[in-house]
Amino acid sequence: MQNSIVAPVGILGFGVEGQSTFDYLVRNGVKDIVVMDKNPVKLPEVPAGVNVKVCSGENYLDGLKDCVTVVRSAGVYPMSPALFKFQMNGGLITSQIQLFLEQTKSKKVVGVTGTLGKGSTVSMISHILTKCGVNNEIGGNFGVPALDLLKDETADRVSILELSSFQLMTLSVSPDVAVVLRVSTEHLDWHQSVEEYRDAKANLVRWQKRTGTCVYLKDAAPTAKIASESPAKTKYAVSLVDGPSAGDGDAVIDGATLTIDGEKLYLSDCKVRGIYQLENMAAATLACKAQGIKVADAFEALKSYETLPFRMEFKGEKRGIEFFNDSYATRPDATIAATASMKRPFALILGGSEKNADFTELSQILVNERPNLKRIALIGATAERMLESLKQAGLEGAGANGTGIPASIFPTLEEAFADSLQIGKGGTVIMSPACASFGLFKNYKVRGQVFDKLVADL
Repeated sequence: MQNSIVAPVGILGFGVEGQSTFDYLVRNGVKDIVVMDKNPVKLPEVPAGVNVKVCSGENYLDGLKDCVTVVRSAGVYPMSPALFKFQMNGGLITSQIQLFLEQTKSKKVVGVTGTLGKGSTVSMISHILTKCGVNNEIGGNFGVPALDLLKDETADRVSILELSSFQLMTLSVSPDVAVVLRVSTEHLDWHQSVEEYRDAKANLVRWQKRTGTCVYLKDAAPTAKIASESPAKTKYAVSLVDGPSAGDGDAVIDGATLTIDGEKLYLSDCKVRGIYQLENMAAATLACKAQGIKVADAFEALKSYETLPFRMEFKGEKRGIEFFNDSYATRPDATIAATASMKRPFALILGGSEKNADFTELSQILVNERPNLKRIALIGATAERMLESLKQAGLEGAGANGTGIPASIFPTLEEAFADSLQIGKGGTVIMSPACASFGLFKNYKVRGQVFDKLVADL
């Protein structure tokens, strides 16, 4: 363990990540630990000789006075006055990702960030490497906590990390291969500004070595700006033929076709359905190319890749209707991307808990750029606000003569689903809510499971 970890060591936040940090500290012989969490703390079994102090409740940060080093869990905002004072008095704040990157023995570390597509891209990279016989593990924001990856690490392994802005915010070391997907705006209930959010993302590339590789989307301006901060000599750009770069990139997406180094991958040959997945496939392939994987082998592997649960997941066809479960789409731009992939006339289930997202762009695109959208069923706390936004975008509703797009609010997903079935034979029903699930459901997984059951019971 690095000498920079000086006891007593505080663990700030004791959820899944904090408990993983506790295990890591005990494994590495730390004898004095301070656990701090606003919520009640349930400690695991404490080994003999290890002293643990617990600070919980409103004054949980009082525990800082007993610490020399603090390991911050990702969800704890690092710029609070109490943490600033702690550092001004000589205290050190670090994180799981910082510790992992400082101590890993992996032959390569791939880090992936972005507002959308992180989980899919990480799993695609792992799928390609596995198919090509390369030992790899996934961790960070997806998979296991990063410090758990150190338990059985081997020098032949590639570690793949999904990294959120929360995890990147205080980072001062970057992975060997950095992948920056589309970056827009998110978590403004946590970050102070859009600028702070994007600046946090930039830490993925900011501290790269010249020998590193940065993969990015050339046509997404915020992403390209972040990539420009990377000192890496090798930069691979993903480009769209119909985007501002006019296909001037290392990976080129033209409609439903991806081209890299003369090799072509057709979406029609793949198990995934969403056309937006080509960006993720391009980024994953370039990340693997940076590790010596042949593009042809990567493309062959991607043909057998199956989408993650509740991410534009095709649930089959019943009564002549296709069903897609996109419960993971908890923000408007995810739903914009999902609906762009619809080929048939489709019914859309929208809505969920309130995060004060702006639905203007989503509404404009649904009403004016999705001619095959035929029905909308709205649920959850956002339903009325979304319906008003759709009306402002020009939605007229069914009308007496049946013109326009019928859009109605329903108290449950079951009733919204039943209404959506009116799309009829030859149509598609997609649940892509553009909102989180809280209120009606515990999380997006439960929401997705309910949708799956509704399809299964038809």
